[in-house]
Amino acid sequence: MKGRILFTAIFVATFALSRIPGLLPSNFSVVYAFAFCAGVYFQGARAWWLPLGLMLATDLGLNLYYQQANPANDVWSGLNLANLAFNYAAYAGLILLGRRFKPQTSLVKLLGGGLLGAILFYLITNTASWLFNPYHNPEYTKTLAGWIIALTKGTGGFPATWEFFRNTLLSGGLFTALFAAAEKLTAESPADQTAGVRAPEAETEGEPEEAKA
Repeated sequence: MKGRILFTAIFVATFALSRIPGLLPSNFSVVYAFAFCAGVYFQGARAWWLPLGLMLATDLGLNLYYQQANPANDVWSGLNLANLAFNYAAYAGLILLGRRFKPQTSLVKLLGGGLLGAILFYLITNTASWLFNPYHNPEYTKTLAGWIIALTKGTGGFPATWEFFRNTLLSGGLFTALFAAAEKLTAESPADQTAGVRAPEAETEGEPEEAKA
C-alpha cells in the first residue's frame, strides 16, 4: 500500500514539474509516457480521471499564463480549443494503449508501447494543427502537401517539425522507462505482502495428546 502511494506521488510530481514553462525543450514532454503508463499501472476509473484531470488543470493554468504573457494570443479561441480537444483525444488513445499492457510486462515491451504512443500522439496532434491551423500558418494548405509539411517541416520561423518528433520519441521512451523503474522499485515484494499474516495451522491427525490421557 505504501509503495503504491509513493509511486502515485512520484508519478504526479514528475508530471506537474514538467509543466513548468521553459523547463523542458519543445515537445520533450512527460505527457506521452504519463498517459500511457496511467493505463498500464492504474486500475478502473483512476486510470482515466487521474491523468486527464491533472492535464486539464495544468492546461488551464498554462493557458492563463500564456494569455497574460501575450494578450494578443487568444488561447481561448474556438480554433485553439478545438485543437486542444484533439490533444485530449490523443491522451485517451494513449491510456487505451496502456490498458493493453500489464504492470508485469517486460521493460522492452513497455518501451515499445511508450514509443508507439508517442508516435500516435505526434501524428494526431500535428494533423489537428494542420486541420484547424489556429495561428493561420500559410504553409498549412488543405492539401496532401500541406499535411506533409505540417508533419515534417512545420511553419517558418520555428524549428522544423521533425525536430519536435525527435524530442517526442526521446521523451516518450525516457519517461516510460523512468515510470516503469519507479513502479518496480516501489512495488511491494511477496514477502511484504504477506508480512504479519498468520500462517494457517496444519491439521493434525487423530486426537490431541490431552484427549488420550
